Amino acid sequence: MGACSSYWSASSSVTLLRHSQAPIFFLRRFGHYSIHVRPPSPVTLPGASARRTRGFSFPPMRATQSQTQPPNTARIMQNESPDNQQQAQASCNGLSGEVGTPTSTVKSTLSKLEEINWDHSFVRELPGDTREGGPVRQVLHACYTKVSPSVEVTNPKLVSWSDSCAELLDLDPSEFDRADFAFLFSGATLLKGSLPYAQCYGGHQFGYWAGQLGDGRAITLGELLNTKGERWELQLKGAGKTPYSRSADGRAVLRSSIREFLCSEAMHFLRIPTTRALCLVTTGNSVVRDMFYDGNPKEEPGAVVCRVAQSFLRIGSFQIHAARTKEDLMIVQTLVDYVIHYHFPHLNRISEADEANSSTSSGKNKYLEWLIEVAERTAVLIAKWQGVGFTHGVLNTDNMSVLGLTIDYGPFGFLDAFDPKYTPNTTDLPGRRYCFANQPDIGLWNLMQLATTLKEANLISEEESEIGLNRYGERFMEEYKQLMSRKLGLKEYNRDLINKLLSNMAFDKVDYTNCFRALGNVKSSSDAVDEDLLKPIKGVLLETSKERKKAWIDWMKLYTQQVIFLVCFYCIHNLSPLIPMRLLFEGHISFPGFMMHV
Repeated sequence: MGACSSYWSASSSVTLLRHSQAPIFFLRRFGHYSIHVRPPSPVTLPGASARRTRGFSFPPMRATQSQTQPPNTARIMQNESPDNQQQAQASCNGLSGEVGTPTSTVKSTLSKLEEINWDHSFVRELPGDTREGGPVRQVLHACYTKVSPSVEVTNPKLVSWSDSCAELLDLDPSEFDRADFAFLFSGATLLKGSLPYAQCYGGHQFGYWAGQLGDGRAITLGELLNTKGERWELQLKGAGKTPYSRSADGRAVLRSSIREFLCSEAMHFLRIPTTRALCLVTTGNSVVRDMFYDGNPKEEPGAVVCRVAQSFLRIGSFQIHAARTKEDLMIVQTLVDYVIHYHFPHLNRISEADEANSSTSSGKNKYLEWLIEVAERTAVLIAKWQGVGFTHGVLNTDNMSVLGLTIDYGPFGFLDAFDPKYTPNTTDLPGRRYCFANQPDIGLWNLMQLATTLKEANLISEEESEIGLNRYGERFMEEYKQLMSRKLGLKEYNRDLINKLLSNMAFDKVDYTNCFRALGNVKSSSDAVDEDLLKPIKGVLLETSKERKKAWIDWMKLYTQQVIFLVCFYCIHNLSPLIPMRLLFEGHISFPGFMMHV
């Protein structure tokens, strides 16, 4: 990777702007939720009144009224105001392939856990390991291994859950009150009808092929079909060892599980495609972890989070088979056919139409069309990450979804002071491969590995690979230009204006979120004096020299001349939502005590 101020380029001839030269866009928040906490013993809130829950909510929407809850729980409750109800139901990624399309708010028939409509297509239709469970090993000629959760529990407790996510599954909210719920979703007791397995995949880690990786501590319980015909997978993260655990223990700690639970749901309500989180359960047992990687491991509370997605397939799921024998190479096509059938069915219809009308065939290759759609979804996803200042931190190919979802929340972070080279991953600090500015480049690089896999399986040609990869760059810039113009109230995209703004923000380490929100106070005026121009953003500039003030004044003059009209404070603030700040997700949630510093 070159310097962060350089232009993007790749051997695929896709050329984009490096992100410090590209626009930043804050998405409008299409929903609102509050987190209300009544933590279970021994997880207590010091100083908290027994009569009142501690809440954390995103303004400017008004907070929801606390609903009646069973004791010893925390839950995410959706704002039920008529104005926001439909928008809050935004789908992270519908079966139609449209990213961020709001779903219907019509209530479906709710089910008990015993009534889940299981449909285990992944296990039924794809080759599996001939051996169930067992020790860590290389698993050949298979997409998965059947395993059973093995996490040890001592009086497990339900800590938090999402009503919104439960609604996707047609799950009756009263099920969260079950005495055995924590046992079922820690993996200590198997859900009736489930068929647990761990997925086999490989991946490039930090640019180097790492061979077999797989689900080392995540166990998929199976797939269900809801009343809308949508397919959802339930997966327990931290439920025990699998053949893919390598030297790890297969468990997770409460600290990282809370981060994943909160961020999964926050990203969904920011309308950023993501896996969801149904619930969070403490195991009652301790797990030893070296939190700061400084040679001082300590015991931490163990936990299991239930993740939900239409599929957990990632680029590495296809790579592993292309990297092995000819028999495994054939699995690449089997797996692509599977994912197209269940998650991109419109591409099958294109192929069927061509076969039925051979004389007027369009000549479309459904595998190329699939690559193009994966590229487009990935482009939209990463554009939206950049918009809210989200940095994934470990964008290996095994952590990139082929459905265009944010997946595997590990060492992620959000920007405070604008720094294009920011990375939340301490192991990435020397080269900063996965820093904020590099994410669009990495998205392209990962797609190149997918294209290579498809070429090795003879599903696409070199020329078709170029076509698919080129679409990534085109779609990324389409998304950016449209969103950034709306963000700043501009009639049309202005690259120079955005470049100068980002340059000023980086130079003065201006708070990323607050700066854009402050611009909501700017009024279009041609006769404002210099000092008045800075008043709207004075709170984010802090101490600046005369030279730096002049740079900001010059930019403000350009901006006020080009803004369409008096920018509505409410509109700008909805396009620049408050997000979970970096400090919320980086060590400031501590246990015991459940401290949230916001």
